[in-house]
Amino acid sequence: MNDVAAEGTALDDLSRTIGSRQPSTNSARRMERVLGLPSLVLFGLAYMVPLTVFTTYGLVTQATSGHLPAAYVVTLITMLFTAYSYGRMAASLPYAGSAYAYASSTFGGKIGFMVGWVLLLDYLFIPMICYLVIGIYMAQYFPAVPMSVWICGSILGVLVLNVLGIKLLAKVNFALIGVQIVFIVVFIAASIVSISDAPPVSFSAPFFSPDINFQGLLSGAATLCLSFLGFDAVSTLSEETRDPARNLPRAIMLCTLLSGFLFILIAYTGHLAYPDWRAFQDVDSASLQVIQHVGGQLLSAFFTAIYVAGCFACAMTAQASVSRILFAMGRNGVLSKRVFGVTSKRFGTPVSTTVLVSLISLTALLISLDLASTMISFGALTAFSFVNLSVIKHFLWDKGVQGPRAILCYGFIPLVGLILTLWLWTSLSSTTFEVGLAWLGGGLFYLLWLTRGFRRPTPQLHQHDD
Repeated sequence: MNDVAAEGTALDDLSRTIGSRQPSTNSARRMERVLGLPSLVLFGLAYMVPLTVFTTYGLVTQATSGHLPAAYVVTLITMLFTAYSYGRMAASLPYAGSAYAYASSTFGGKIGFMVGWVLLLDYLFIPMICYLVIGIYMAQYFPAVPMSVWICGSILGVLVLNVLGIKLLAKVNFALIGVQIVFIVVFIAASIVSISDAPPVSFSAPFFSPDINFQGLLSGAATLCLSFLGFDAVSTLSEETRDPARNLPRAIMLCTLLSGFLFILIAYTGHLAYPDWRAFQDVDSASLQVIQHVGGQLLSAFFTAIYVAGCFACAMTAQASVSRILFAMGRNGVLSKRVFGVTSKRFGTPVSTTVLVSLISLTALLISLDLASTMISFGALTAFSFVNLSVIKHFLWDKGVQGPRAILCYGFIPLVGLILTLWLWTSLSSTTFEVGLAWLGGGLFYLLWLTRGFRRPTPQLHQHDD
C-alpha cells in the first residue's frame, strides 16, 4: 500500500505549483538539479511497492474469473501509453507538477479546477483504503476484536501523530520496501516449491482459458490502476533532475515497465500455486489465504506484519498530504479561510483539516474495499485521460509542432492512451460512477458559486514562501 503515498507527493505539488503557468521567479528558491536516471527510477519504484498486488488480489481475481495476471497485462499496456504522455508533459513543463498542473496550464483554470476536484476525491479515499485494509487483515488474525476497533484505532493513532507534527522519515519507508522485497522473493520461491509438489497445472490458464470473461477482465484491469499510482511521482522531481527532457520520460517508462513486470510475476506465481479461486473464503483477504497455502502460518504472519505496518505508514503520509492541500486551498480562498486556512498555534499543523480528514476516513467503517479501490481508480483514470489530452493540445495546438514524427509522438500515441484510459474508465462499476459523477457535479456547482457564474476568475493555488 505504500505506493499510494505517491498521490501524497502529487498533493504537495498541488500546493506548490498548480494553477501557475510559470515557475517561481525567485531563482534563489529554485531546486538544484542533482538527480540522474538511476535515482529517478529508484524513487519511482520506491513508491510503486509491489505488495500492492495483494490489496485487490481476491477482488480482481474473482472479477476476472481467475485471470488476474491477464488483467495486469491490460492495465500495464494502458499505463505505458499514459506514462509516455506524463514523460512528454514533464519534459516540456519542467516544474514540480502533475495531472492537475498540466490540465491547468493547457486547458485553463476552470478545467484544471475540475481535474483537481476529482483528484481530491481520489486523495480522500487513499487514507480510507489504508484504514480499511488494516481492519480487514488484523480482524483475520484477531477475530475476537471487531474490525471497527482496528479501523478507529488506526485513525486515532494517525490523527494524533499528524497533529503533533511527527512525520515518517524517508529511510523508514525505504526500510519497509526492503523488507517487502525480501518477502516477495520468499513468496515466489515458496510458490515454485508448492507448484512442483502439486498436481500438474496449466501454465497458460492465468492469462487465457475458455471461461475467461472479457467484461470482467476490463473491470478488473480498471481497478488495478490503483497499483500504478506511483509512476507519476517521478514527474514531481522535474525541477531537481539533470536534463529533464531526456531523463524524465525514460525514468517514468522504466518505472512503469519494471513495476508492471513484477506485478504480473507475483500474480502469475500466486495463481499457479493456488489456482482454485472459487475456494476463497473472503475475497477481501484472499491473498492471506493464498500465502498460508504457499508458506504456512509463519509466512502469513510475516506478510501481515509488514503489510499492516506499510498501510499505517501510508495512512500517515496520505493524511498529512491531503490535510496540507485542504489547508492550501483554504489559505488561497478556494475553501473557507476561517475553517481550512489556519494552523494550530501550539503544534504548527493544520489541525482542523487533519481532524476533518479523520472524520471522513470513518467512512471506512461503512464502505467496501471494492468501492474504495474503484473510486481511487476513478480519480486516477480521469487524471490520466487529461494528461493524454494535454499532450495533444500542448504540442500540436499550443506549440504548433508539425511533421510525421510530431503526429506520431504528440498525436497518435497520446490518443491511443486516451482511448485506453476511457475504455477502462467506462468499465468501472455503476456504483463507482454514481459516487464519482455526484462528486463532479458538486464540484461544478461549487465552482459556479465560487466564481459567481464564471464572472470571477477561477481560484488557483500558488506557491507560498512558507
